[in-house]
Amino acid sequence: MKLRDINIRDPFVLFEDGTYYLYGTRGKNFGQKTAGFDVYTSADLETWSDPAVCFDSAANGCNRHVNWAPEVHKYRDGYYMFATFTAESGLRGTYILKADSPRGPFLPWSEGPVTPKEWECLDGTLYVDPDGAPYMVFCHEHTQIVDGTIEYMPLTQDLRAAAGRPKTIFYGSSMPLAEKKPAGEHYITDGPFLYRTKTGALLLLWATFLGGRYAECVARSDNGGIDGRFEHLPPLVTDDGGHGMLFRKDGKLLLTFHAPNRSLFERPQFREVVDCGDHLEQA
Repeated sequence: MKLRDINIRDPFVLFEDGTYYLYGTRGKNFGQKTAGFDVYTSADLETWSDPAVCFDSAANGCNRHVNWAPEVHKYRDGYYMFATFTAESGLRGTYILKADSPRGPFLPWSEGPVTPKEWECLDGTLYVDPDGAPYMVFCHEHTQIVDGTIEYMPLTQDLRAAAGRPKTIFYGSSMPLAEKKPAGEHYITDGPFLYRTKTGALLLLWATFLGGRYAECVARSDNGGIDGRFEHLPPLVTDDGGHGMLFRKDGKLLLTFHAPNRSLFERPQFREVVDCGDHLEQA
């Protein structure tokens, strides 16, 4: 099948041993009670396999409501999926799953959500600092706090649990291009992803709405670390696409994201970007 035939949101690509693995939120029903996630495989990013189930959330007690934004990271002895589900409390949170292969099957690794159980959270991603310390970067949802945030939180070395409380990186309203809204109207933060540039700068990709359209934004740490002050840079995508991440093909840096941001119409997009050292630009 071709990329245009794949209806997923929140695409995430892992390259391993000559194969590209593509994960995402099933488009139908917008990831609600969709019973899990699929993986698509390709050798060239053009022709893809049919979807194969890599996590059965119904069989593992995670299909209460949302099944959102799976991303798979190779870490030490395995492959770890970070994905958002609705907990027994009714609040959303990011769980960590594990498999021996990027094809799965993935099984629960953390005991429920790793994000704070009293918070409504989504879109956890893995960040490992230069000293090898693992962190989860995630969103504290606007649905609970109105002005959504992006947070970071240390993880245990085995990625089973949090190793400390979250700290705020920034609020959605801090984006200079964000429309100033009346009190009580929401600022959305989605899909964080960390990238270290060729000069060592730490960039944070994230998504929000600008002018009513989904957008892929970028911020840069002022000290090269997750604990720095993040400065907002010009967005990468403003034409109703977002929730992106970066990967490489034949030495080229590619951004994948979904567009348009309309249920059943969204498709993974691939665009080449250039690492300019302290920022990114579309090629």
